[in-house]
Amino acid sequence: MPASPLPFADVPDAVHARAARVRLACFDVDGTLTDGSLVFDAEGRELKTFHVHDGQGLVLLRKVGIAVALITARKGGIVERRAADLGVQAHVHVADKRAQVQTLCGTLGIGLDEVAFMGDDLADVGAMRAVGFAVAPADAHACAGDSAHWRTRASGGRGAGRELCDLILHAQGRLAGIHADGRVS
Repeated sequence: MPASPLPFADVPDAVHARAARVRLACFDVDGTLTDGSLVFDAEGRELKTFHVHDGQGLVLLRKVGIAVALITARKGGIVERRAADLGVQAHVHVADKRAQVQTLCGTLGIGLDEVAFMGDDLADVGAMRAVGFAVAPADAHACAGDSAHWRTRASGGRGAGRELCDLILHAQGRLAGIHADGRVS
C-alpha cells in the first residue's frame, strides 16, 4: 500500500490496486452525488442539491487527466448544468448504464478494468459488476453494496464522491500534489 497521511490507511491493498488503475471515473447521480431525495418546486421542476466537496473531487480528477462522467437514468437539465460547471461529461436518460460505460471505454480507448463506477441501487449494479473498481456510498442499497469492491464512509450527497476521488488520487500518488489554490503538480 502506498505511504499515506492516514486517511486511507485502513483501505485494503486490493482496493488501492483497483483505484491505482482508474482512467475513467463514472458516477450515478441520485443517491451518490445527491442524497437521493427528489424535490420538486410548485411548478413541478425538479431540484437537486450537490455537495461542493464532491464537485471539487471531480474537478481534481479531471485536472490530473482522469476522465469523469455523470450517468443518470433521469432527465438531464440539472445534471447537465452541474456537469458543465465542473467540466465533466453528462449522460442523461440512460437506460443501460453498463452499455454507456462500455461506449465511453471504446471512445477513450480504455478497458473496463480501468473504470471506477459509483452506484447506489439496482439500476447501477450491471455497470458496477462490469468495471474494475465498483464503489458504493455508505448508505447505498444492499444490492449495490454487495456489488461494490469498496464502500465509502460518507453517504451519497454528503462527500461519498469526494472520498472516492481522493482515494483514486491517493492510490495514484497524486493526492500530495494537490495545492491549496487548486493547482495540481
